[in-house]
Amino acid sequence: MSKIKVLIVDDHAILRMGLTSLLNGKNDFEVAGEAADGETAIKKSLKLRPDVIVMDLMLPGMDGAETTRRIIENQPGAKILILTTFGTSDGIARSLRAGALGAILKNADFKDMTEAIKTVAEGNRYLSEEVAQIMSEDPPSPDLSPRQSEVLQCMVRGLSNPDIAKVLDISLAMVKEHSVALFQKIGAANRTEAVAIAMRKHLVDL
Repeated sequence: MSKIKVLIVDDHAILRMGLTSLLNGKNDFEVAGEAADGETAIKKSLKLRPDVIVMDLMLPGMDGAETTRRIIENQPGAKILILTTFGTSDGIARSLRAGALGAILKNADFKDMTEAIKTVAEGNRYLSEEVAQIMSEDPPSPDLSPRQSEVLQCMVRGLSNPDIAKVLDISLAMVKEHSVALFQKIGAANRTEAVAIAMRKHLVDL
């Protein structure tokens, strides 16, 4: 049986070294390479053609979800397992929508990690129990329209509805219409709650 070739993508050198050592110590795995950021991961995935890419969600610059999207765009058959310590589900959901096959927490047992890698290598979906719980307790927010995102961004900046109308060059009625729609999408009762959710779920750029 051939070994599963793995590319490890994480900005923490100690984690990469530790996971590399553990996987190379098993007969059925071979770490083909490492990357500390998204751009390097994209280049190495094309060069090495690993069976599985173990991808940190919170990478510097380009995050794991966007890196996943770009890798899948270049290599439709790439198999990606997301590693995360992140407390909300939106980043995980974005990664899965981008084409990742699975997600597991960084503090998972090594046995669970190897099971996840093998499952993803076979082309099957793997969500650890902890990740599934996060997704259940904190459902990912639906995608907002570009205009709804702009309105929410303005709210986070503390702008009033008249100010939002002026900045976005739309009517006050349209501001209110977009506000109601985005409140419904993210599960907010009012502006204050919407801003809190936006901050917690990283729905806007700060």
